[in-house]
Formats: sequence, structure tokens, C-alpha cells
Amino acid sequence: MLDTPVPPTSPFETAAALRLACREGRFAAPTSGHAKGYQQGNVVILPRDLAADFLRFCVVNPKPAPILGVSEPGDPALPMLGEGIDIRTDVPRYRVFRNGDPAECLTDIGDLWRDDFVTFVIGCSFSFETALLQARIPVRHIDAGRNVPMYVTDIQTHAAGPFGGPMVVSMRGFSTVDAIRAMVLSAQMPQAHGAPVHFGDPAAIGIKDINAPEFGDAPILNAGDVPVFWACGVTPQSAIRTAKPEIAIMHEPGHMLVTDLPTDG
Repeated sequence: MLDTPVPPTSPFETAAALRLACREGRFAAPTSGHAKGYQQGNVVILPRDLAADFLRFCVVNPKPAPILGVSEPGDPALPMLGEGIDIRTDVPRYRVFRNGDPAECLTDIGDLWRDDFVTFVIGCSFSFETALLQARIPVRHIDAGRNVPMYVTDIQTHAAGPFGGPMVVSMRGFSTVDAIRAMVLSAQMPQAHGAPVHFGDPAAIGIKDINAPEFGDAPILNAGDVPVFWACGVTPQSAIRTAKPEIAIMHEPGHMLVTDLPTDG
């Protein structure tokens, strides 16, 4: 008889504890598997004059860009997502784009902060991983302490103003039975990208080599696994490359803002 898999543990039981560790420089790793039960979010920070167009991009692309919260211009707080959040320090790692190209990776963006910055927080598939673990469905990258693999596809997003480009997806491999269960569970969480956009042959969505993701770590696929692909909140990084703003700040892929919102809320 096979043993029932036990969900891996994390030193951070609450979102606030993980954010504090980021703020104090004690945590700068991928957030998958941490602070279980709390929604995680992708971060996009843009100058105010681009905020309306980016908001429209999210509205017309709800699968890769479900909005969890938007800040007031120049305000680093996001009270709708958690008490005491400071977006300048509470993400493990940030990726800074200049004119559409990644320029640097930082753990604190206080020195870059501007009065016209608007922060968008977009739902993340890490949020439904809690439901998978509670259902005793193995999540291979969490078990291995690795980042989820993410791929640029040939699925085009709907353009809004200067923002557009290809959809990015995250992938998890499951047995056939667990793949079906994962699809059903994730479909109940539209703010975490909902049901997958594809499963099976990666070439059908333009992925040439499943072992070479553009973001994250190489996948872990056991014999007989079915690859399942979800729309990913890294998709706005494609949109940033298309729009080429003078500056944009996002999370490093896999390094999310962990909010106080419950995953079952």
C-alpha cells in the first residue's frame, strides 16, 4: 500500500510573518509552498500615465491577469490586501525594467520609489496550490524546494493601449487522476487563474522544449505524468516588453507578494 504524501512544511505560517522576513532581508526565495492558506500576488508597478491602459489590459485578459488590488498613486500601502503592507520592501525579489528590458534585480526598491507609481497586484497560481496539498495531490516543485517552471507560449493576449504580447503559463506535472482533480480544484479559484488553459502536448501552445522554461526552474516530471498549464501572472512581463515604458517594476518570477487574503475566501 502506498503512503499518503504529506504536504511539506514552511517556517512561515502567516503572510505577515513572511512579509516581515522579506522586509528585514531574511527571505529572498520563491514563495511557493510558504504561508499556506493566503493568496499570493504578482506585482506590477508603473508610472501613473500608463496605469489606465494597464488596467484595461488586465480587464480584457482575466485569465493571466486577475486583479487582486490597485494602489493609490505614490502610496506603497495596499490596505485591501493586508495590514501594514509596504510594496517597496515586502516582495522577496523585484525585477526592474527600463524601456522594456530587464535591468536589475533588487530586494528593496525604496531608492527607486516615485510619487507617480501605481501598484497592481495580480492573482497567482501559487494560491491554489494550498488546495492541491490539502487534497494530498503532490506538487512536485514544492516537494523539491524549487520554483515552478514558466513558459512563453504562442497564445496572444488581447492588446490594450501599448500593452500586449504572448501569454506566459506555469506548468505542473501530475498523474492522470491527480491532473483531473487539480483541474477541478483550480477551476473554483478564478482569482488564481482558474482552470488551466492547456494540458498535454506542450508544442500545441508553442513550447518547443518543456525542459527549458523561460522562467523558474526546470520541471520535475515522473513517468506517466500529464503536464498541465495554467495562465501565469508573469504574462504582464511580456506586456512590459511590448509597451517599453521608461521604468516598470515587477516581482522576480516566483517571488510573490503574499497577502492576508485567504485562499478560500
